[in-house]
Amino acid sequence: MRRLLFLNGIKAFEAAARSGSFAGAGAELNVSAAAVSRLVHLLEERLGVALFERKANRLAMTPAGRAYQSGLTPIFDALASLTAQVTAPSAMRVLTIGVGPTFAMRWFIPRLADFRKHEPDIDVRITTGGAAAPFGDDWSCGIKLGDGEWPGLVAEPLFAADLLPVCAPRLAAQLKRASDLRGPSLLRVAHASEDWPLWLKAAGVARVTARGLEFQYYGHALQAAVDGLGVAMPRPTGSASPWAFGPTSTTTSPPEGWSRLLP
Repeated sequence: MRRLLFLNGIKAFEAAARSGSFAGAGAELNVSAAAVSRLVHLLEERLGVALFERKANRLAMTPAGRAYQSGLTPIFDALASLTAQVTAPSAMRVLTIGVGPTFAMRWFIPRLADFRKHEPDIDVRITTGGAAAPFGDDWSCGIKLGDGEWPGLVAEPLFAADLLPVCAPRLAAQLKRASDLRGPSLLRVAHASEDWPLWLKAAGVARVTARGLEFQYYGHALQAAVDGLGVAMPRPTGSASPWAFGPTSTTTSPPEGWSRLLP
């Protein structure tokens, strides 16, 4: 028997986690910030775990909150996409594409305007999720980073995902050689723990371990690099980067690459 979910509280939490504030969630849900706070508090009581740390000027998710939000957001995206697809006129062609949030911002969306010029009658819908998000039942196709092996799906290689460090220009000016890198300045992505070790080995850098801030998505690490918090190791998506390259132009080609997935 399916356990009854506190959907209002879950919606309030997901919106607050995504926007970073109760006020932002309230604006999205058309309720007050106080109402969002109350719903989240009730959800925490029902779950028996704290989802947020309430700080003076901002909300900070607990580990349980981060885990919950990373699963909820793609579920809500898929639900919205499925609802729109069901209610769309039957004659309309719908293309639902599942992509990661960083890939969507850095590669897919910049090309969407040109696609719409050539295919104005196709209703394009984008659903985003993290690296571990499963292939959605409502997806027409997906774009994922991996070794090309996805059981039950057809994978068509798109392009490589070389590793190349990037950072803000001010920090880049201080890094003359790869050996100038220090562990605490190397920004990490939670689901890509092997990126830095692979690149450091290829660059011939020994006795350095990435110990910088850890982020859930590549896009978050890139923004931190822009803000001068360290050196990020993104996966280039075929478009020019607005950030300065790091201390060396050494690129590393891991076995993973970007692929289009079809059911």
